[in-house]
Amino acid sequence: MQGKIALEEHFALPETLEDSRGFFPDTIWDELRARLLDIQDRRLREMDENGIELMILSLNAPTIQAIADPAAARELARRANDYLAEEVAKRPDRFRGFAALPLQDPAFAAEEMERCVRDLGFVGALVNGFSQVGDEATVTYYDGAEYRPFWRTVEALGVPFYLHPRNPLLPHARIFQGHEWLMGPTWAFGQETAVHALRLIGSGLFDDCPKLQFILGHMGEGLPFSMWRIDNRNRWMDLPPTYRARRLIGDYFRENFHLTTSGNFRTPALADAIAEIGVDRIMFSTDWPFENVDHAANWFDAAEISDADRRKIGRDNARALFGIE
Repeated sequence: MQGKIALEEHFALPETLEDSRGFFPDTIWDELRARLLDIQDRRLREMDENGIELMILSLNAPTIQAIADPAAARELARRANDYLAEEVAKRPDRFRGFAALPLQDPAFAAEEMERCVRDLGFVGALVNGFSQVGDEATVTYYDGAEYRPFWRTVEALGVPFYLHPRNPLLPHARIFQGHEWLMGPTWAFGQETAVHALRLIGSGLFDDCPKLQFILGHMGEGLPFSMWRIDNRNRWMDLPPTYRARRLIGDYFRENFHLTTSGNFRTPALADAIAEIGVDRIMFSTDWPFENVDHAANWFDAAEISDADRRKIGRDNARALFGIE
């Protein structure tokens, strides 16, 4: 399929490169480093060769979210966003931008979100999970009351928020200790992000901000497969939910979330996601440079779905969500 739009596609600044190095052996580091730093050369060739018209670019992980000093997080986020805006301006026909946000400081993050959308032309934000604040061991999730003004700003701007994975901190996730092979995309990324998303839903965020739209990658971080059980556990007991949200979790999932195919090139997983959330809320993505563009495109172009659904997932849903002409 020609004209695809991909929206979990990363780059790095020289000072954020090391955030990605720990996930991979030294034998492939030179290749990954080159992929992360490139925007205007090989990335465009990969897009042309695989039918991708547009990429929405975002900073690598965890970067901003792992900077415990709020002032340093603010400074790097602003610099990364300015750099990305300059790169997008070189090829506005091929690239758009997601804002990097220092959610260690919710008030500043709201201001930076407004600047990125209104002044830099970004189409949303991508944030790498929880933020470390004050020291490396102190983390904050975004379901707290102190984040409500930030979420109201995002809702008012009318742009989506991509909740991207990061690894849990091992002192907070002892179940992974001694089994580090489970970290990253194997398991921990999805588990960490799914729980964060459920916290946000259960907090009543979408009762307060009903038009707010989220994006989850990797075919929904396992949530489509689990949604029935989340809402129907031990139903015979007739016990009311203990979370703050007014409705079932699945209601918000189907009304306030969108999913991408990034890094999950599996047709049965796509079929389950379509069944749970609907074809209008799924979008193509690759997860470049951590996954191959051709692996994503070749799978998607041949996936056993209708041509109408392929057009929606490959292009039209993203155009509608981001207002792309």
